[in-house]
Amino acid sequence: MKVGFIGTGSMGSILIEAFIQSGALNPDQIVATNRTITKVEHLAAAYPGLQVAHSNIEVVTSSSLIFLCVKPADYKVVLSEIKEAADPDRLLVSITSPVQIRLLEEQLRCKVAKIIPSITNYVFSGATLCIFGDRLEIEDKELLENLLSYISAPIRVSENYTRISSDLSSCGPAFLAYFIQKFIQASVEETGISEEEATQLASEMTLGTGKLLTTGGFTPASLQKRVSVPGGITAEGLRIMEKELHGMFNSLIRTTHSKYQEDLEKVEALFHESKDD
Repeated sequence: MKVGFIGTGSMGSILIEAFIQSGALNPDQIVATNRTITKVEHLAAAYPGLQVAHSNIEVVTSSSLIFLCVKPADYKVVLSEIKEAADPDRLLVSITSPVQIRLLEEQLRCKVAKIIPSITNYVFSGATLCIFGDRLEIEDKELLENLLSYISAPIRVSENYTRISSDLSSCGPAFLAYFIQKFIQASVEETGISEEEATQLASEMTLGTGKLLTTGGFTPASLQKRVSVPGGITAEGLRIMEKELHGMFNSLIRTTHSKYQEDLEKVEALFHESKDD
């Protein structure tokens, strides 16, 4: 099976490297292109056998499974280029959340799916959100989920919940990293502990907590209850967090959803413009 990638920016390159390093794909199974072709050439140099394509059409005609990893504003041009080559036997997978499945199916004859990967996939962890179009057969879904299982936990979600699912799985690592960064900074400022030591302790804590919440059988609520003792230090710390962070996460989610709605409207306008051309 040949797997194509149109776009090798941040997430496109992460997927390629994760698939190769996890053993999901061999380099010679991958054909890729990018607007800046040197980015693909660097990948090909790092992974001998990876094929550098010099056009989007070359990627589509060479592959049965194609990952479309471009920005929403680039979709109009890319889809117009690959439209004829994307025949019904091929499966195109978009990784761009604001571009709806129905819009892609209106433009293309091929099978269409959407996934939302995460930076955590780079270390073969975290979730990959999966949204399938109506043209996919059971075997198509299984093929894609099997491939993604090498680097993540594939989770099927409703397209209606794309944004909140992405907040938790894809934006979440940045939000959590920010929290940890501030925890470390405060530790250094208030106690004088070295930043290196505080970072190591906080990072190991984060890893262990993730294991407790996945394979350890704990929920966030049960983990807090297990660690804190009424009247103890942890309980007092949780009390401060409850007070100071009250409403903050609601505000965060409202903000990400507002930005997502703006992106949806821009994409809709782009596709309507495409129809009018």
